[in-house]
Amino acid sequence: MTREPYPSARRENITDVLHDTSVPDPYRWLEDADSPDTKGWLLAQAELYAERRGTQRFKSRIAELLRSGAVGVPTWRGGRYFYSRRTPDQEHAVYYVVEPDGTERALIDPMAIDPSGVTTLDAVQPDKEGRLLAYQISVGGDEESILYIVDVATGVRVEGPIDRCRYSPVAWLPGGEAFYYVRRLPSTEVPENETQFHRRVYLHRVGTSTEDDVMIFGAGLKMTNYYGVSVSRDGHWLQVSAHEGTAPRNDLWVADLTASPIDRPDLRVVQEGVDAQTGLVFGRDGRLYVHTDRESPRGRVCVTDPATPGFEAWRDLIPEDPEAVLSDFAILDDLERPVMLVGWTRHAISEITVHDLESGERLGEVPTPGLGSIGGIAERPEGGHEAWFSYTDNTTPPTIQRYDARTGETTLWAASPGAVEVPEVRTEQVVYRSKDGTDVRMLIISPVGETTGPRPTILYGYGGFGLSMTPGYSASILAWVEAGGVYAIANLRGGGEEGEEWHRAGMLAHKQNVFDDFHSAAEHLIATGITTPQQLGISGGSNGGLLVGAALTQRPDLYAAVVCSAPLLDMIRYEKFGLGATWNVEYGSADDPEQFGWLRGYSPYHHVKESVAYPATLFTTFQSDTRVHPLHAWKMCAALQHASTSDRPVLLRNEAEVGHGARAVSRTAELSADQLTFLAEHTGL
Repeated sequence: MTREPYPSARRENITDVLHDTSVPDPYRWLEDADSPDTKGWLLAQAELYAERRGTQRFKSRIAELLRSGAVGVPTWRGGRYFYSRRTPDQEHAVYYVVEPDGTERALIDPMAIDPSGVTTLDAVQPDKEGRLLAYQISVGGDEESILYIVDVATGVRVEGPIDRCRYSPVAWLPGGEAFYYVRRLPSTEVPENETQFHRRVYLHRVGTSTEDDVMIFGAGLKMTNYYGVSVSRDGHWLQVSAHEGTAPRNDLWVADLTASPIDRPDLRVVQEGVDAQTGLVFGRDGRLYVHTDRESPRGRVCVTDPATPGFEAWRDLIPEDPEAVLSDFAILDDLERPVMLVGWTRHAISEITVHDLESGERLGEVPTPGLGSIGGIAERPEGGHEAWFSYTDNTTPPTIQRYDARTGETTLWAASPGAVEVPEVRTEQVVYRSKDGTDVRMLIISPVGETTGPRPTILYGYGGFGLSMTPGYSASILAWVEAGGVYAIANLRGGGEEGEEWHRAGMLAHKQNVFDDFHSAAEHLIATGITTPQQLGISGGSNGGLLVGAALTQRPDLYAAVVCSAPLLDMIRYEKFGLGATWNVEYGSADDPEQFGWLRGYSPYHHVKESVAYPATLFTTFQSDTRVHPLHAWKMCAALQHASTSDRPVLLRNEAEVGHGARAVSRTAELSADQLTFLAEHTGL
């Protein structure tokens, strides 16, 4: 076999000296996406990928499995409810309103707004009476979130566009005449490289110019802060929270809107400078419910009086569980004995328990369809005896379940609208030991039937930002397993599967634990006969792209193939691009000597070595990605193509008019098929 002839990529003698350490960066010129040299290199990579792409083996089956469609948890406002649904032939989910008489109308259809399919619906928030709907859309994957208001009865836009609303909550005041929201400062008021930051909380009155919006919070605080804002159902209380970037802690304030003007709320500190996350729910019974991981890394619910919201007044209602992570709760109070439903994940598997609302005493469990993932427990804002939640597992497309606290029964409220024939698979959760002796869990999905020795296997992981990898319906996983492969998902440190301590054991100075957990997962799969190094592929995206980038540079011998999607790979310069500056609370900053040492210790781009036989590697990037700039993958691809002595290819799939997040279903199928085809070719499936 001969080494792949790759497009020419010049190596420049660029070296930074940081904290007395030389840091070479030979492909820095690829950071300029608009330069003719970069464009020419990308074009040559596209031609190479087209030559080597091969015949897609999975596209039709993935598309078929995606025809399950999807359905969302309802949001109740007055007599109306709102929900999303994607039918088998739709590229995007449509947002509907259902009237009290059962009449259903489409309110927001991304394909009706833009038939090209590149417009996505980012967020929705009906007002408290269900008469107006705030919604946010973005185009081409840029996630910029332009805000509009529509009249629910007529479907007519009454407000917008309001730009610079990326990641903005909308907190309606009763009556629908005004709302609080979050907006970035205009680009003319901030340095050129800081236009994605500098958020503020504003009050907007419907029907007035945004020029008249009143800034109520955020001036003088950190440029990387994200803000949350909500108003209690009765309009009495305003809650404002601030996170420094993606930090696992927040500051929190409340204001009594009956005692101070809505445009000058008197915000009082609930929590400030505390290394914990806390959120508040103002109950219909006059109590304040506190969901916090303060002194309880797996989470608990406390109660207090809204007049005394500070920590010293909190009283445990639902104490921390030693094994399960408390995810959310709902209150059902139209009962002789009002209850609280509490959602948990126990080693990544969801459950819901029922508790006496007054004392917190556990009364029982909510029946669920199986061992899977539950999300979005929703109640009627005015109270009631019913709750709705989503359910999915590895073979079940999302469904919405309804729980009736009067009968104690759970029934199917809405199924995903498409009928699909799902292959039978076997799912097993195993425990393996990591390098330092820590027990880590992993979900292994395999074909049903007798095993005939090791199989081509994909190992997937994420391990960051406290995000949990829980069971869920996946067309690509099912297509792979149906074809005879095994798919494994490791619950690595850095995630949230075992609470905040688990997250912190894989961030900042402890990031190497995540990579060690991943290598140990691979070694477990090999040691137990599930696969071999020659049959093992790994896959990850975003922070998971960093994971597999570190894996392939640290242990190239352990993996046959790698799919690295929208990754962070240059960890010395990551803060300078996209939203990177908001992640230094997770990774650290190269500006700090000690933190530079952590980052330099694993930064994949800086650990590509000459004359190493690297695994077959496919980078998938998205030209409009404003979270993680594709330059990370471009630079790493050039470095690997230069250095690898392997006859296994290093390829780049660079896609236009999509970004880091949502996309049309057909483009999801296309991407998934290309990734599985590559992994199949190089693991022997």
